[in-house]
Amino acid sequence: MRLSPKSCHLHRTFTTLNPIPATFLRGGTSKGVFMNRAHLPDDQSQWGPIFLGIMGSPDTANGLQINGMGGGISSLSKICVVGPASTEQKAQGIDAEYTFVQVGIRDTTIDLSGNCGNLSSMIGVFAMDEGFCSRDPSALSGSTTTIRVHNTNTNKTIDTTFPVTFSGGSLQPKLDLPQTTMAGVPGKASQITLEFISPAGARTGKLLPTEKPLDSVNIHDQEIPVSLVDATNPTVFVTHADLCRVLRPLSLVDFSAPVSRELMESIRRAGAIKMGLDPDTQAQPKIAVLSPSCNPDHDINVHAFSMGVLHKAVPMTVGLCLGVAAKVEGTLAWELTKSMGLGKAEESEFIRIKHPSGIVEVGADFGADGEVLKAKVVRTGRRIMKGVVWW
Repeated sequence: MRLSPKSCHLHRTFTTLNPIPATFLRGGTSKGVFMNRAHLPDDQSQWGPIFLGIMGSPDTANGLQINGMGGGISSLSKICVVGPASTEQKAQGIDAEYTFVQVGIRDTTIDLSGNCGNLSSMIGVFAMDEGFCSRDPSALSGSTTTIRVHNTNTNKTIDTTFPVTFSGGSLQPKLDLPQTTMAGVPGKASQITLEFISPAGARTGKLLPTEKPLDSVNIHDQEIPVSLVDATNPTVFVTHADLCRVLRPLSLVDFSAPVSRELMESIRRAGAIKMGLDPDTQAQPKIAVLSPSCNPDHDINVHAFSMGVLHKAVPMTVGLCLGVAAKVEGTLAWELTKSMGLGKAEESEFIRIKHPSGIVEVGADFGADGEVLKAKVVRTGRRIMKGVVWW
């Protein structure tokens, strides 16, 4: 297919192709368009029209993004821009670098403030497919390889481990093994293990931005307890019981009701201010509602919001943040799970989180000094399409 150029006037002459090469991938419970950094302008301020066109935003009429690749919900309106590691990064063992972009649905938001844990699972796969990194088959100790990637949004490093096969003279990712299932995705696929290295302070520089495991925000003259935790992405945690108390006489929270969504956004914005973040940036921090488990198959319940809408599963960075928070004494998550003895920093058990689509296990490893060494989770992914996309 012939590629027609479309010019962007930057500090230097740059021609952005239209259509532009792209790959459509599922990672975890998200789908996104993956792009080679070399095909985009150096100046990120020029990315907006390209990404809005790709996703079909803004769709002010019905929010379906019917004119593009987006699917009308935040987990389907995402783009990852991936490139090879720099010489300095390669010296540190990093194989590729990527920037995650959350694209608005009904508006023109281009948000680079945080990372996507689900799509992070496919960065290593895309990097190998694009030839950014390679592995010597004779050096493999088994049937998997680990690709280390750097996320520019959070300035954090992530290890992705997945199966590979020798094909066409080189190692290639193998994603069709019936190894594991994950909630929210039908069928089995190859296991992809994600390990977020030193995930604390992804946006604020601190695991506890207010230096307290339990804080409070004042909404409508009522004090609401919150835990403000920054691991992989900053998150405001609040309990279901406290929401019910504020929304009396309701005994259960209807998360789709305007009054509930307005309260959640008010709490999120107040939490953002306490964390030193911009409350107008809706993608960061996230907010999640916690409730205790009443079933032996999981340890805690979560309902998370993304871009003001209840997530159909859980944003993986929120799940990972919750896994860390559950091991920090005094947080709401710790209080709800302390009967399991998970408050001890040296323990590394996985936390079983129940979300609207099922259960996910997340883990966190702590050092002897209480530092978060890594947060980890198992995902799956799938290649869906490779070709070009018009913008």
